[in-house]
Formats: sequence, C-alpha cells, structure tokens
Amino acid sequence: MHAYRSHTCADLTAANVGDTVRLSGWVHRVRDHGGILFIDLRDHYGVTQVLADPDSPVFKDVEKVRSEWCIRIDGNVMARAPELVNSKLPTGEVEVFIRDIEVLGASDELPLMVFGDQEYPEETRLKYRFLDLRREKLQRNMILRSDVVSSMRKRMWDLDFKEFQTPIITASSPEGARDFLVPSRLHPGKFYALPQAPQQFKQLLMVSGFDKYFQIAPCFRDEDPRADRSPTDFYQLDLEMSFVEQQDVFDTIQPVVQGVFEEFGGGRKVDSEWEQISYKDAALWYGTDKPDLRNPIKMQVVSEHFKGSGFAIFAKILEQDGTEIRAIPAPKGGSRKFCDRMNAFAQKEGLPGMGYIFWRDQGEGMEAAGPLAKNIGPERTEAIRQQLGLGVGDAAFFLGGKPSSFEAVAGRARVEIGNELKLTDLDRFAFAWIVDFPMYEAHEETGKIDFSHNPFSMPQGGMAALDGDPLEVLGYQYDLACNGYELISGAIRNHKPEIMFKAFELAGYGEEEVRKRFGGMVNAFKYGAPPHGGCAAGIDRIVMLLADEANIREVILFPMNQRAEDLMMNAPSEPMSDQLMELGLRVIPQD
Repeated sequence: MHAYRSHTCADLTAANVGDTVRLSGWVHRVRDHGGILFIDLRDHYGVTQVLADPDSPVFKDVEKVRSEWCIRIDGNVMARAPELVNSKLPTGEVEVFIRDIEVLGASDELPLMVFGDQEYPEETRLKYRFLDLRREKLQRNMILRSDVVSSMRKRMWDLDFKEFQTPIITASSPEGARDFLVPSRLHPGKFYALPQAPQQFKQLLMVSGFDKYFQIAPCFRDEDPRADRSPTDFYQLDLEMSFVEQQDVFDTIQPVVQGVFEEFGGGRKVDSEWEQISYKDAALWYGTDKPDLRNPIKMQVVSEHFKGSGFAIFAKILEQDGTEIRAIPAPKGGSRKFCDRMNAFAQKEGLPGMGYIFWRDQGEGMEAAGPLAKNIGPERTEAIRQQLGLGVGDAAFFLGGKPSSFEAVAGRARVEIGNELKLTDLDRFAFAWIVDFPMYEAHEETGKIDFSHNPFSMPQGGMAALDGDPLEVLGYQYDLACNGYELISGAIRNHKPEIMFKAFELAGYGEEEVRKRFGGMVNAFKYGAPPHGGCAAGIDRIVMLLADEANIREVILFPMNQRAEDLMMNAPSEPMSDQLMELGLRVIPQD
C-alpha cells in the first residue's frame, strides 16, 4: 500500500464497503457522540467521515487529535445506516473505522478556523493565508481560476495562436502607472523595470513575423489598491495579431471570453450581442467608460429645458461655457421617500444634493411633484417627461455643471438607482466594447497635453489627424466593459515611425527622447513593420466576476493588503547593508 493513501477523501463509495483503505488529510472537525469519535477527514478533493470507538486499537491516539492536524489513517470501509447517509457528500454512504493512525503534522492553536463560515479581519486572513486557503470557498475560487486559465489556453491554441514568454526584467515603459524599479548590480546607478505589460515585446514579435501571439502574462504596476485591482501585480491574457483591423480583434477575442463565461458562469445569462459604444456616449449615458449594462437606465442631456427657467441654480450654471444639465431617469422611483433617499446619497458623495421631479396620479390626471417642478412650471416639466419617456410612478434626478465635475457621481447615482429600484438584472453578464477613446487629454491646471490612454495606439486618420487640435484626435483604442468592470483593454498599434514621432511630440516628447526610451521598437519599425493590434484581458477580474466576489483578493492566492504589504512574507522589508553596498545604493530616511 502507498505510504500515505490508497484513495483520496472523495473516492470512497458503497462499492468499497469491506475494503481496507489508507487516507491522509486534515482533521476538519472532531465530534464525540457518546464515546464514539467521528472525524471529518478533508483533503483537496473532498471529505470522508472516519471514526473510532473504544474497541479501536488506536482509540487513545485518536482522542488526542485536534482540528487541522494532518494525519494518516488505515481502516475498514463500512456502510452507514440508511438514516445516517449524507446525500450532500460523494462519500456520504460510507465511513471508515480507524485501525491505525499516524500524525503527519500536528497544529498549534488556530488563529482562524477552517471549518465554518466565520468572518475574520483581513489582517488575520492575509497573515495566515495558508490556513485561509484551506477554507472551502477559497479552495473553490482557486480551482475556478486554474480551470479558467486552462480553458483560455485551449481556446487560444484552437485559434492557432502561439504561446510565447516575454522578459520580466526590462526597461521602463509608460503604461499609465508607476514602474517597479530593479537596481542593476553590474551597471551601478542604472535600473531595470518590471513590465507593466508585455506591450513592446508583443509588438516586436509581430515585426519578427509571428502572426498570432498570446501568453498568460504577469504584469507589475505600483498602483493604489482598490476592490477590483491589486496594488502590485496581476495576470492577463495578452494577445497580439498582425494584419488586422479593430473589428478583427473584436471577432477573435469575443468567442474566447464569451465561451469562458458560458463555461464557468454557473448558468447565468451571457450576452452574445456586444454593443460598441463610443467613449463620449458612454460618459454621457452612464457616467463611466466601464458601464454596467444590466442596468437599463441611460442619462440624457436636458439643458434646453432649464435655460432661462425659474430654477435659478441651473439657469445660472448654463450661462457658463462648457456646462450642461443631465437627467437620470428613475422608472418606478416616483415617491418622495425614494427621492429624499437619493438626495441623501448625493450629499454623501460630496454634492449639495440632486434636484428631482416625480410624477404621481392625482385622480384627475398626472401631476409633477418636487421643488424643480414648481420652479420651472408644467410645460417644461412635461417636455422633460416626454423626452425621458417617463410616466406615473416614475422620477428623474438632475445634476448640472461642467461634466467633469459631476459625471462620476452621476454614474454612481445611476448604479444606486438601478440597484435600489431592482432594475438591474443581477443574473446576467452584459458586455460592451467602449471605442473611440481620445488620444490626448489636457491637465486641468496647467493645460499640458498628455496621452490619455495607451501611447502606442494608432490615431484614427493617421498623420493627418495629428495636424489639428490634439484634444479632437481619437485613437484606435478600445476597452471591454462587463457588469461595471473593465475586463479588456487594447488597440490597433502605431507601426509607422513618422506617425509615432508626431504623436509623442504633441505630448511633449521630442524625437530624441522617444528614440532613447523606445529605441528597440522605433528601430524595428524601420524594417517592414506590419499593421498589428491586440488586447489584454484581466484574468483576476474575470475570475472575480465568475466567482461572484466583490473583492479581487478573494481570487488571488497570496494577495497584498490595502497598504501593498505581504503580511505573511513580511514584504516589503528593509534590505541588508551589504546588499545596498553591492548595488551602490543608500536609503535616505524620510522626514
């Protein structure tokens, strides 16, 4: 017999009754039923009930074991009495009478229990992540993650993509976040960078003549953490293709992502029609470039109804350049109680409040109610109702000013209204491509022009587009949004050196600096670069959605905390003095 097990803890069935078996695993829990000791023995695969009574030759040894001890047992498989069969377990028809036991690894007193669904502070969970990972939910999430990655690989191979690994130690590259720098021992004073993405290398692969590339790529970005983003590293399905246009990329990646969601979505509806929405329209309708389309609410501009109206606040706002009034329709939200609740929501978001109108039945007809309705009068109110397509029992909320000042809050209010009124279809995955991103943006205070997205994207219209107002230039850039999260980002790449130099020049980077920072790519593009494009899908976020988790740390094996610290491995840590000397570095104390 094998040294540790003849079967896993999920293998035994009624067909094994009478067999002598050997099992190894962890003590999930111990129960004493009138002198008979029952142990739920757990391994990666499942749970088997084992037991010992005073007739067992090792009863005294079994009495000593505690939760999460790692043990091996030998014993005889017995059928459970019909009334004691546990139909929830694959092994629920049998139990094993213990004849021999060996403690493979005893456990100290546990800082967190594996059995049960108790909540523990994040600090405890992350410090003892190896215990946290033994819990059923996290075991399930990590298996899901492994299966999703496996499925992605198979789907990419089936599409004739070739998997290549790109370097981890490389040069710094502007990807929109801070680099993690790595000091060079052989070149004092110089630094490598961990790649924010394999961006330049995958483009160089296209120049090298590889038509379809992908990899499950680790990416490193020094970012502020949030619920859907790791502060240090993440994994993405990275791909690139030659001789393609934007739609070719969409047509290639959709069946891969859609197939994964259909395979692992637990029966939830997966949309097959993926809208293409311009960045401008997404901001207007949803207040975000990653809209949740399960919520049917679309915001609209209603400025014309407030110009010169009796509602002085909005009327004065509209006298300023670049301002507008937007309405958030709220079907079934037509009660003062709900309107007051949303007004309080806006105040929590830092706004004075939100104007509102709601429509109610007064017996002889419909009446518009609320402060705005009284101030602007029945004609304007009726025009707003008709524009928004609302009726009795509905409401609308209003925000005004420069869109940049209220757009994000309006987007969150839309989400809140959809959830509060149960308009959002929670049993669904809804996808949309966000397209036509602006290439550039202006700093609010300095007015300096800089890239707003990926700097390596091809501007729509090529060189000619760069001769006008930079803020009007659109790029062949695109994101895939799903249920309020960005899952994919990509672009058709700029493969012409002259267009690249001009594009960077508009953002304040001279040709010499571009050659210095991106010399490898610029040099390659002089030798017959093909048109190419691609994208990257965030694996962590995809698994988070499939697992129905609200926090990305629930689908990452060993995540950092909110302060980008690894409490289990004690990172980051102070380097030893000889390490610093070897690298020619010293740490300057912070005041």
